[in-house]
Amino acid sequence: MTHPTPPPARICPACDGFASAAITLGGRDRHGHLRTLTVHCPSCHGTGTRSTRIAASIAGGRA
Repeated sequence: MTHPTPPPARICPACDGFASAAITLGGRDRHGHLRTLTVHCPSCHGTGTRSTRIAASIAGGRA
């Protein structure tokens, strides 16, 4: 008896699920806080997952 195959993973291939990163600007403000920018993955727009349409097309291509 065969087992059902699990659905394909929906993790973004560009960022591997780590969709946001904090980048330091190289200094501190006058209160002593580290200045950072939060940057999001351009492929998944910060969600860490890919759309179901893309995941389905990839799963359909596998034989």
